[in-house]
Amino acid sequence: MATPQQALASALQRVRDRSTGEVVRGPEISRPDRLLLVKRGFLVEIIKGWYALTTPQAEPGDTTFWHAHFWGFSSAYLRYRFGTGYSLSAEHSLDLLTGNTQTPAQLIVIAGQGGTSTLKLPNQTSLLIYADRKNVPKQTELRQGVQVMPLALALVRVSPTFFRHSATNAEIALRLVRPDDLSRGLLGAEGSLAAAGRMVGGFRHCGLTDQADRLASDLDAAGLEFTETNPFAAPPQLPVGMLFTSPYVGRLKALWQRMRPTAHELFPAPPGPPQRDAYLSRVAEIYTHDAYHSLSIEGYQVTPELIGRIAAGEWNPETAGSDQNQVNAMAAKGYHATFQAVLDSLREILGGQPAPGVANRDMPGWYRALFSPSVQAGLLPAYALAGHRNRPVFIRGSEHVPPPHEAVPELLDTLFELLAAEPSAGVQAVLGHFLFVYIHPYSDGNGRLGRFVLNTLLASGGYPWTVIRVEHRKAYMAALENASVRHDIGDFTRFVAAEMAASAELKAPKK
Repeated sequence: MATPQQALASALQRVRDRSTGEVVRGPEISRPDRLLLVKRGFLVEIIKGWYALTTPQAEPGDTTFWHAHFWGFSSAYLRYRFGTGYSLSAEHSLDLLTGNTQTPAQLIVIAGQGGTSTLKLPNQTSLLIYADRKNVPKQTELRQGVQVMPLALALVRVSPTFFRHSATNAEIALRLVRPDDLSRGLLGAEGSLAAAGRMVGGFRHCGLTDQADRLASDLDAAGLEFTETNPFAAPPQLPVGMLFTSPYVGRLKALWQRMRPTAHELFPAPPGPPQRDAYLSRVAEIYTHDAYHSLSIEGYQVTPELIGRIAAGEWNPETAGSDQNQVNAMAAKGYHATFQAVLDSLREILGGQPAPGVANRDMPGWYRALFSPSVQAGLLPAYALAGHRNRPVFIRGSEHVPPPHEAVPELLDTLFELLAAEPSAGVQAVLGHFLFVYIHPYSDGNGRLGRFVLNTLLASGGYPWTVIRVEHRKAYMAALENASVRHDIGDFTRFVAAEMAASAELKAPKK
């Protein structure tokens, strides 16, 4: 006879097998499974008849649950109602095609059947669905599991206000799109004279002169009499003429370009190269002050590993805290080992080696040191040391959704290229830490590793080792959130500068 834990694991597996993106319709699962999983906190109702799998640790009012399931629900719901006969609007198609990972307040959908309706969803979000059969694209692409317009078509159809209100997305799209794809769209049934003028003017605004001239020549050859107009209201956010193949890389570069002037203006000037032995001695003295908790990360995913632990009786929400002492001990051991590895990196940096290159090279070793004790103690599987995350992650309490795991390697390469080209150690430190946690390259430990990045880059300019104090965690997280969601780095720059000044006054603990 199955134990209660085995019965729970079996129910989880059955529901997970029937789910799409961790979302499932009530009629597709048995009533006993539904009642059991709802009672145990593994199944949460989204709207009537639709459920999402989660883990019971989610706290009431925590919006992270919904950020983790928004696209999974949208994909499953739209496919159930419309099959393939729908597409996101041009604006929302461009959001996804340009790597915008934020959950929209209202997702607009064009459907091939039905009428206009608004479906209210958790966390004050909604789906606005309207029927417009003739404007549902014949061809679509999948992004986040939902159907979107192809890039060129979305640019041709998008309203002029998009270029002013979502300038970053529009600029990234123009730097990604092929001019011949735009030509086909503009010269076909989708085209309009106004859109043609915007596309040529938009290319020229971004410094893409060859693309602008090529598109204009195609349109002229077809006898299309258009007026070139610049649809943007502000100067380009990316270097003139820059092209890229990844929307996520484009977004990262746009963030850097936008944030660098503010970070440079607000952060104090560097004090100059320190004396190496004295600096290392000071860092070692304040080690105990530096044990700051990692950013709280929770994936909200019912994984095969979790199901296996439940079936084996190794996980129980009622007793999940019983081994917390061991968890804490292994985390402390890993942090100490990482700290020693970072000190080795610091010796090279203070000896004159470029800090971004050293941090980039040594990062995998820091990560392994952080979690090796937990793996050896059996608290984490061995593959946890394999490196970058291979699943989505979600930051508790944040509206920012990190980029997909497939984009992590190229984003880290881009980040360290930007850091290496930056002459200011203060800008390196502020943007290096922020963009590292923005990317969130690992399943856990991103906050701790991000602060090591911060301090190695600060050290290269002679700034003091900086401790982010736990009592200021709320302000720290709020500043990171403001940078991630509203793209304002000012609060975070001032916060780091204030914590740095306070750290310089820290007294070494008495022995």
